Amino acid sequence: MEEMLFGNPTRGRIPPSTPPPHSAPDGEKKDYVLRELAKVYSTVFKPIEEATKFDVFYSSLLNEAEFRTPPMVLLVGPYSVGKTTFIHYLLGRSFPGERVGPEPTTDRFVAVMYGEDERTIPGNALTVAPNSPFRALQREGNHFLSRFEGSMCDSPLLEHLTLIDTPGVLSGEKQRVARLYDFDVVVQWFAERVDLIILLFDPFKLDISDELMSVIKGFKGHEDKVRVVLNKADQVSQQQLMRVYGALMWSLGKVLETPEVCRVYVGSFHDEELQDPDTAPLLAAEMADLLADLRDLPHQSALRRVNELVKRARLLKAHVYLLDHLKERMPAVYGFDRKKKELIDTMPAQFRAVCRARGLSPGDFPDIKRFTQVAQELDFSAFPKVSGARLRKGKALDDLDRTLAETIPALMEYLPRGNASQQASEIEPSPHSNADPHHPGHHHHHPSRPSETTAYAAASSTARHPNGAADRPSEHHAHLHHGVPQDAVGPDGRPTLPPRPPVTAQPATLSDSPPTALAVAQDPYLKG
Repeated sequence: MEEMLFGNPTRGRIPPSTPPPHSAPDGEKKDYVLRELAKVYSTVFKPIEEATKFDVFYSSLLNEAEFRTPPMVLLVGPYSVGKTTFIHYLLGRSFPGERVGPEPTTDRFVAVMYGEDERTIPGNALTVAPNSPFRALQREGNHFLSRFEGSMCDSPLLEHLTLIDTPGVLSGEKQRVARLYDFDVVVQWFAERVDLIILLFDPFKLDISDELMSVIKGFKGHEDKVRVVLNKADQVSQQQLMRVYGALMWSLGKVLETPEVCRVYVGSFHDEELQDPDTAPLLAAEMADLLADLRDLPHQSALRRVNELVKRARLLKAHVYLLDHLKERMPAVYGFDRKKKELIDTMPAQFRAVCRARGLSPGDFPDIKRFTQVAQELDFSAFPKVSGARLRKGKALDDLDRTLAETIPALMEYLPRGNASQQASEIEPSPHSNADPHHPGHHHHHPSRPSETTAYAAASSTARHPNGAADRPSEHHAHLHHGVPQDAVGPDGRPTLPPRPPVTAQPATLSDSPPTALAVAQDPYLKG
């Protein structure tokens, strides 16, 4: 990662590539897919986005580094719920710039990345690095950049994942006024680009404040990335845990606007022994499930990039047709302001007209309120037409359609197939877990609780058998039964947990789905 950020900029350019043979290693095929996706974006997507001010309405333009960076995990939640400790648990050691305490200690966004030279990098330097995936954050200004830094850490896990620590979501005026940057906008920028969002709570902070609710609603469109974690669950009894779990589900039900019940992982991600032996087997199984989700990320990174690019293409098409529709309805000579106000006041009807005329899916359209808020500051008569010169007289959209119909499906043929657990051996435990006590990254482990990175590696092995059994229980299952009474451990040293299904990769689909009744009800421009 460090070489990618600060190395020779010419090395970041996309080299000419030929398709690898289907017998090539999965890593080579994945690299080929990512290179081709970056090339497709720069030649097909980017010219359309620049012509239609896509970055003004929605998300900033992408750069090549964003296709090549390791999968990113964003940790969000109230203060002191264990976000930084969670990262410490995964790495099995401390990292530069780590701050842990019962008060709001993390006052900045920290990107924990791999680097042999351990140090922290200020936000301004990190965003102007030649091949940085965070370059787009420069537009958030110095107030944010002074609260953003990179932490370079020599941990093998970080060669496969980048972890984003965030300040705790505060309540009241502290969140809205004390922070001199738009916290919600920054979190939303990360949500669009990360591969996984971990939303943490603890049994003592279940109330979802208005500020946290605003942050969670910013995850709309990325619900598939969100994993909810009830942390520090070993600090309450079994009966209390049942009540806390129900209260959290009730609170989330009022915020998450989805008909499905979200999955809540229950665990205690710290380097001490689990305190309650009654709940230890449950917590161990839940923690192993979450670690298995993290283990899958490196293997499925190319598939996720494809998925995000297809989502972006659908939004881009709807955006282009909306601007074309508004442009056509503007008068040719006079009355611009009056017509613009009329179109803004009837924006739901304009969305509905474009949706029906172009045969687009309602789920592809942007949020009406956000679109209208940006559009009213712009000149409608300056919007590009689909048949105009800026979009190459319709050829630009033809290229986009061809990319969705032919290019991307062809690239998907090169995506690695099979179970992600086959890649588990690539992620080795941290060498600092059993390092010399004088090593700066060394810390003491409880004798019944192994290093956290060993726990991460154990989850890789857990998914190899349908019943959750690992190949080497003495090494890989130790983290599953720390604090578990002896009668809860089988004769083979494995915890007596219920069988769990194997982790399998979910196939992506590029086909349109017909709008459901629920989608129609939730999209006001489809009503009537």
